[in-house]
Amino acid sequence: MDIMRLEQNQKKKKTKWWIALGAGVTIFAGASLGALSAYNWSPEEAIEGLFGSSEEQSITESSHEERNIDEDVKEMTRQEEENETLDETEPPEEDQDETEAPEEVPDESETPAEDIETPEETVERTPETMTEPLYVDGVLIANKEYPLPTDYAPGEDPEARASYNKMQQAASAAGYSLVAFSTYRSYDYQTDLYNNYVAQHGQEEADRFSARPGYSEHQTGLGFDIGAEGQEQHWASDSFKDTAEAKWLAENAHKFGFILRYPAGKEHITGYQYESWHFRYIGKDLAGKVYNSGQTLEEYLGI
Repeated sequence: MDIMRLEQNQKKKKTKWWIALGAGVTIFAGASLGALSAYNWSPEEAIEGLFGSSEEQSITESSHEERNIDEDVKEMTRQEEENETLDETEPPEEDQDETEAPEEVPDESETPAEDIETPEETVERTPETMTEPLYVDGVLIANKEYPLPTDYAPGEDPEARASYNKMQQAASAAGYSLVAFSTYRSYDYQTDLYNNYVAQHGQEEADRFSARPGYSEHQTGLGFDIGAEGQEQHWASDSFKDTAEAKWLAENAHKFGFILRYPAGKEHITGYQYESWHFRYIGKDLAGKVYNSGQTLEEYLGI
């Protein structure tokens, strides 16, 4: 019984389906005939009229989608160009690690101590501290500021002696008799001589005319004390300046390489009073220059 009812229901459904299909065909046919009569369409145009609208809509929608894609591409291109312009005009941001790196605080324990300039210790120049004699422009110096080493003992300089002998001959030819009564003196000899003068005249007075040991030009072998032969009373005496020999020496000694070492009025420079008998050999060329300058050896050499 149930089976029969089921078969009847299926037959009814099929009948309804065929009825719906027939109605659709009737409507479609009527629309087509209407189009043919209203617009004078041919059957092909009627079919295109019924189905062409959906095809055009698809084309329209496709064109719209393509237009939207083109606009999106153009928009993306425009944004990229703007970004590139900004990149060129705006300086790049510096690396935060480099610009904002915290300053390192030096470890005081590792910081080297500043160099502190310490004044050089000035060693007093004495015969005991001097290891070599001082030469200025090739000239051996021995004065109250620059002493000689205690062991400096060159003896009498042969060149100086030879020049003196020539000068003595020239003086003799001019009618003057010269004698070199004191030339080279050793450090020890000068020590005894100076101490004797100090004992006789006191140190302050002795320092005006006698050199302390190590400060004497006689220790260089280049200092010559010259007097008139047979006039010992004027040797190493202020009275010698008035003798004919003293005047001849003052005018001619430089021609043979000697200069008057301690001239009058220069005690504040040389440290010694005027000694008309004390001459120093420095060579013929230099002696002429110093003589013509009217200066002492200290002034000429700038010491």
